[in-house]
Amino acid sequence: MKHVGNCFCGAVTIEVTGAPEAMGYCHCRSCRSWSGGPVNAFSLWKPEAVRVTEGAQNVETFAKTPLSERKFCKKCGGHLMTNHPPLGLVDVFTATIPTLAFAPGVHVNYAETVLPMRDGLPKLKDFPAEFGGSGEMMQE
Repeated sequence: MKHVGNCFCGAVTIEVTGAPEAMGYCHCRSCRSWSGGPVNAFSLWKPEAVRVTEGAQNVETFAKTPLSERKFCKKCGGHLMTNHPPLGLVDVFTATIPTLAFAPGVHVNYAETVLPMRDGLPKLKDFPAEFGGSGEMMQE
């Protein structure tokens, strides 16, 4: 399966192939600030499944920390994806790939939530243990 998406102005086109490794919600302050919303919907992909097919010259990167290389269109500021080198995964914003059927499976960094969500999904205090977090679960 292949999904194609664009930045806000359409100058950058990205393509993802296959299926994401995971989908869910991040509640950390950093993601909230970057996304401009109370929660960030993510889809995590192996780097080889993500390609910029048009407008690569318009992609800019901002790295506040070594954990996240946030990529956006330098023409419109539209967010595209976040490369997470230590995890070996790329978070492609679900709004960027509108044909992807978003099926969240988890909430991460729920200890930082400003928007409690009662949806029955697992709520991790921070990250799964395999990604360097505590793996500790929280109640809804």
